Amino acid sequence: MAVPKRKISSSRRNMRRSHDYLRGRSAVVCPHCGELKAPHHVCPFCGYYKGRQVMAIKEKRKSDSDDAPTPDSG
Repeated sequence: MAVPKRKISSSRRNMRRSHDYLRGRSAVVCPHCGELKAPHHVCPFCGYYKGRQVMAIKEKRKSDSDDAPTPDSG
C-alpha cells in the first residue's frame, strides 16, 4: 500500500485545491420580456427562444392563491 514519505504542507495542499471552488450560475437578460434567464435556454417567463415562441406559458391568477386554504385554518 502506498504511503506518503512526507507530510504535504498546507500551502501545497491549498495550491492543489485552488481550482476546486464552485462558480455562480450565469444569467442573461431575455430580449423579449427583460427577465433573467439561463443562457441557451427557453425563457421560463415568456416561453421565447431565439426570437420565437416555443413554449406556451400559463398566466398565474391572483384569485387562485387567495382561495387556497392556509395551514392554520384547518
